Amino acid sequence: MNPTEPLSATERVRAAVLAMPVAQALQLRFNRVEPGDVELELPISEAFSFRPGQLQATAVFAAGDFAAVAAAGTLLAPGFANATIDATLKIVAPARGAKLRARGRVVDAGKLLTVCAAEVYAVDADEHETLCATLLGTARNVPVPA
Repeated sequence: MNPTEPLSATERVRAAVLAMPVAQALQLRFNRVEPGDVELELPISEAFSFRPGQLQATAVFAAGDFAAVAAAGTLLAPGFANATIDATLKIVAPARGAKLRARGRVVDAGKLLTVCAAEVYAVDADEHETLCATLLGTARNVPVPA
């Protein structure tokens, strides 16, 4: 990539998310960032667990929220950013294993609001996935001051 070329939407999203202290604390990493579609992972850490080997709901919510809103961010024009204004998480199984994998997607992209969703999977050491939560969110799209 040429340093004088502007970043693509997917590169802007990746850089913005990974610059956030909470993303760093969770050791979040992206597997895929494409327009309207994101996959990310974070290790299951005792620091964020409420019992050994099982993540507390806040970390599960963060994985789903980051995935969904990052997917929404990939569709924004240069000079815009987004932020979660509403989200609902439904936990369907314990978040146990080696890591969480969250897949975010855009449901409906608008000029002011984008509806997005994510499925969060608990992944064991053998890469077997178990759906542990689903998130439906809304992100507000805002111009970034120059």
